[in-house]
Amino acid sequence: MTQHLRSKRLQRPGHGMVLAAVLGLLAALSLGAIGQARAVEKAPADSRSAPADRWSDRAHGFASLAGGTTGGAGGKVVTVTDQAALAAYAAAEEPYVIRVSGAIAVEPFGSDIVVASNKTIIGVGGTGEIVHGELHLNPGTHNVIIRNLTIRDSYVEGDWDGKTTDFDAIQMDTVDHVWIDHNRFEHMGDGLLDIRKDSQYVTVSYNQFRSHNKAFGIGWTTNVLTQITIDHNWFTGTKQRNPSADNCAYAHLYNNYLSAQVADGDPVWTYGNWSRGRTKMVIESSYYDGVQHPYQADATAELVQRGSILKNTTGRTDAWGTAFDPRSFYAYRLDPAAAVPSLVSRFSGPQQRIGVTLHVPGDYPSVQAAVDAVPDQNAVPVTIAVAPGTYRAKVYIPATKPNIVLQGTGQRRSDTVIVYDTPAEYGGSTGSATVRIAANDVTARHLTFSNDFDEAAVELKGEQALAMKTTGDRIVFEDTAFLGNQDTLMTDSPKLDVISRVYLRDAYIEGDVDFVYGRATTVIDRSVIRALSRGSDSNNGYITAASTWTGNPYGFLITRSKIVSDAPEQSFHLGRPWHPGGEPAAVAQVLIRDTVLPAAVKSSPWTDMSGFSWKDARFTEYRNSGPGAAPSADRPQLDAAAARTYTVANYLKGADGWAPHTRH
Repeated sequence: MTQHLRSKRLQRPGHGMVLAAVLGLLAALSLGAIGQARAVEKAPADSRSAPADRWSDRAHGFASLAGGTTGGAGGKVVTVTDQAALAAYAAAEEPYVIRVSGAIAVEPFGSDIVVASNKTIIGVGGTGEIVHGELHLNPGTHNVIIRNLTIRDSYVEGDWDGKTTDFDAIQMDTVDHVWIDHNRFEHMGDGLLDIRKDSQYVTVSYNQFRSHNKAFGIGWTTNVLTQITIDHNWFTGTKQRNPSADNCAYAHLYNNYLSAQVADGDPVWTYGNWSRGRTKMVIESSYYDGVQHPYQADATAELVQRGSILKNTTGRTDAWGTAFDPRSFYAYRLDPAAAVPSLVSRFSGPQQRIGVTLHVPGDYPSVQAAVDAVPDQNAVPVTIAVAPGTYRAKVYIPATKPNIVLQGTGQRRSDTVIVYDTPAEYGGSTGSATVRIAANDVTARHLTFSNDFDEAAVELKGEQALAMKTTGDRIVFEDTAFLGNQDTLMTDSPKLDVISRVYLRDAYIEGDVDFVYGRATTVIDRSVIRALSRGSDSNNGYITAASTWTGNPYGFLITRSKIVSDAPEQSFHLGRPWHPGGEPAAVAQVLIRDTVLPAAVKSSPWTDMSGFSWKDARFTEYRNSGPGAAPSADRPQLDAAAARTYTVANYLKGADGWAPHTRH
């Protein structure tokens, strides 16, 4: 905004002092109308990853050792829908996160897609499929993640033993650091998964092996080098190699589920787990249902079994030797064997909610670098997980990169701060913003956004200093804080007659002059707004400065919230009407309802701006409380009938029925 009030508050406390002060206020004051609002600094538990989720985006087990397995982390994210693109990116020298969207039919039938080092290949939601083809890792390949895919149907009719073709789902020779996770393998030409020839540091987790003869083989070597973790996999409708592990230095199998084994009367080559050669195998808390020879070991091998459940099984259950202690290599959690059928049948295979998570600074050195890695016209949410810390840099999410979730990973939103200190004097109002969101469908959680330009210390014409500016539609802020002075939070749209919608819940917003402003339809729900004192006895500023398009009935709604202030009584306005550039069709609409107001709010809380009367704007209140809510002649009140129309749902629903508030 171009309007600037010359008087400034005398001193601005440090951010830690500000947040501590707000915590003290909330502890001392009843939350009243806030109802379900949480303490300012506590992140809502219901917005964290659901506890039922049985996955992580970090490799575990042996794949996590000796430097770990990160796949294409740090590389560009691409989405592929055809064989040519998949083959090109998978074989490239540089790292990539390759998202497979939809089914890709490989030609010629049974052909290989070669996967080079430093790659993540991941299905989009539950849609990613590779049909009639194999992912192949050549000797020397390292650091590969393959997740959330279905690989199916290269079976050659009549070749049950796979003797005429070598059409595996995934085959790898002499590789290291590979994680195979949450895939479905079925009905292929030879093996489903072949891990061969001295491959090392491998984890195979939460996969489904289905409708096949030779499911999963490990070995094809006389050396004893391979270290492999195999957990929470479901082998169903398979005959042998579930898995067969030959000459593995360490094979740790736990919480696997073997069921509905093919019953063709074969007395030898129908079996569950086999510790072969000089393998050392540990099996823990697995579940075998209807399996012949559940687990067996060669005389030269070792096999330790503990805690598994056998149901309707026959044949060998060998156990001898001491094998090894998996916990001497890595930590892990065992589920009870009785829970395995339910857990594994539900959570193995591709999952709709598994996507791409880009870690800052683990995978990308900055938030902006992670944003830049997201593909243009991104159709499925990508999470940018920001580790606790202070990131002094600007961030811009352009309109070409929708569907981003920007999420702090600390316990509190104050743990993860994105901050810069540019005022409007240097780059204009938009240029001052620490974070700008131009894309649609962006969600931010558990973060603090700050512009710490000190207006009390520097005398400038343009002291506006935005912490956040949005122009995109369907923007959500959950458990976020916005710190600044003048123009802290701007929610806007690309142009006057385009409506963008923004929903804030469990937010903390501080400022002094026009610090919630713009023309977007904006709902601030169950939040805390702090009006900062600038040291004046009569006019410390304005909370809102809406510039709603006259054709839009819904501008700003502040509801079920609390406004707090250390300013003197009768020294703060609820708002004034902003007409950018004198635009007559920008007619502010602001409703503050069911909200606690402090004594700092004036009894005539609305005021004029730049020659435009507040009385021509659409300013109303409804059922507010607190010392600053006393009725007066200059306080338009909504009647009960109209209040039933001006609701969170109606502000946000638009033509597409958007309803982010219903998730809570």
